[in-house]
Amino acid sequence: MRAWSVVRPGPVEEDGLRLVKKPVPVPGEDELLVRVRACGVCRTDLHVAEGDLPVRRPGVTPGHEVVGVVTAAGSAVRGFAAGDRVGVAWLRRTDGTCAHCRRGAENLCPASRYTGWDADGGYAEYTTVPAAFAHRLPEGLDDVAAAPLLCAGIIGHRALRRSALPPGGRLGLYGFGGSAHLCAQVALAEGATVHVMTRGAAARRLALELGAASAQDAYAVPPQPLDSAILFAPAGELVPLALRALDRGGTLAIAGIHLSDIPPLRYESELFYEKQVRSVTSNTRADAREFLALAARYGVRATTHAYPPARARQALRDLKAGRFDGAAVLVDEGC
Repeated sequence: MRAWSVVRPGPVEEDGLRLVKKPVPVPGEDELLVRVRACGVCRTDLHVAEGDLPVRRPGVTPGHEVVGVVTAAGSAVRGFAAGDRVGVAWLRRTDGTCAHCRRGAENLCPASRYTGWDADGGYAEYTTVPAAFAHRLPEGLDDVAAAPLLCAGIIGHRALRRSALPPGGRLGLYGFGGSAHLCAQVALAEGATVHVMTRGAAARRLALELGAASAQDAYAVPPQPLDSAILFAPAGELVPLALRALDRGGTLAIAGIHLSDIPPLRYESELFYEKQVRSVTSNTRADAREFLALAARYGVRATTHAYPPARARQALRDLKAGRFDGAAVLVDEGC
């Protein structure tokens, strides 16, 4: 099968990510084999391709926002059949027995494994997923629209909950790509006032079209103090700005898996008055189920830009340069 492989981590402007031939994977006894129909292009894929995340599987195929169809299943699988449509997300496997898993925090499992990092993902014709970590998708949501929900949407939702936004509160979003524009739709549906700070003019226009109260440059001061903020941009220098924008008792959630260094913080102006900083680590399957249900209820829709699978490297380059709003999706028109 055709698949993209990170043969040499480095800038996506170079050729370390290559289209190669790989054998169709064989599902393990508890796994599904999935024919990929669509795969979202996530900033985490960029971090894997460029080496911001350490290599865990040499030559890995990125991609963890996969929508596809089950074509085969391992001997221990129950509840899935050939032809079922499923979603494959970032969290691939946990041990299920550690203290974190037992208390419902499987996203913190030390033995957790991830699609497109520890195992080959969806920048390919086929991928596999443990059946226990495959997601049923809402009816009425097509493959392209569903793909970004499987990471951008789920992580944005966890970040929103980690930001401790009070009912009817004022939320600031720093960066407005695939995850933020989905998060904003949930926050707005739940009655929040949303202010967006982001670098791209197209992203600012999209924010206003979706209902944001304001949309400004990434380094601008929002027009009112914020109850909560979420940092989606992987830029540590924005952390002090976001903290200064918070009202007393506000919370900043940092949503990315990778962040550039944070400059020194001033206690009096950036942390005092019981402000909080929280990180966001992956997601749980419960997060996914909750978000997918809310997406169906609120009519959350991704703004998408389709690329053929053969142009995956260009999609990552465009993502890095901020050339599109919303989310890019690799779409196999042959499926």
